[in-house]
Amino acid sequence: MGWVTGTGPELLLLHGGPGMTDYMQSLLPELDGYRVASFQQRGVSPSTLAGPFDVPTLREDVVDVLDALGWQAPAMVGHSWGGHLLLHLLAAAPMRVGAGLVVDPLGAVGDGGLSAFEAELSRRLPKATVARLRELDALEETGPLTRAEHLEAMELAWPGYFSSLDAAQPIPQTAHAPTEASWASIRAELPALAQRLRGCTVPTRFVHGALDPLPVTASTDTAELMGAVVDVLPANGHFPWLEDPGCVRRSLDMLLASVG
Repeated sequence: MGWVTGTGPELLLLHGGPGMTDYMQSLLPELDGYRVASFQQRGVSPSTLAGPFDVPTLREDVVDVLDALGWQAPAMVGHSWGGHLLLHLLAAAPMRVGAGLVVDPLGAVGDGGLSAFEAELSRRLPKATVARLRELDALEETGPLTRAEHLEAMELAWPGYFSSLDAAQPIPQTAHAPTEASWASIRAELPALAQRLRGCTVPTRFVHGALDPLPVTASTDTAELMGAVVDVLPANGHFPWLEDPGCVRRSLDMLLASVG
């Protein structure tokens, strides 16, 4: 289930997560002049609640959305997990991507920056918050968390994604899909992803906030093997357009100008 708005060149947005509510409408104010589409990824209403939730299925869902829209190869903007999903599309179905803007993604080299992300998030959050998050992690090892526990964990961690705790904006999350299978699949697919991206000829550009807990190397290491440019935004966190409105549009315009 998704939405389409505006007129102009086709642009598909891929939200982060996995398992999150689609929040990409917050990017719309800087996308005038595009025909913009986004969709709720599976596991959260009003999309299908059925699995599987592995990377190949989620990747094929994007292709199915393109087919439903009648779009052959639009430009795409993928954020966070959505940026990582876009990398998988570039690796497996490059003919369906006209150009890719990858914003603050989990990378394709090593562990994609996950271990550094977890350490930095713990460093910047209050001790009581970190303690509760560890309690929830331990609980999850004994069985799936409830919806309320998933949402609590996300709400607790959310301020740490911004350039500072004071800069944090409200979390848009209202539901949560099962993510255990998604993360297992992400980790299983990572070792081969870098090699599959080498030699990719689809015009690609990266954007990464320097103050994102997910390290800039998640973008720069991946961009290096693809021969792509990275726009590092010195004052921004994981949601750069919320802290510096217009920054994603600037990078998108530069990407598409390079396409000609």
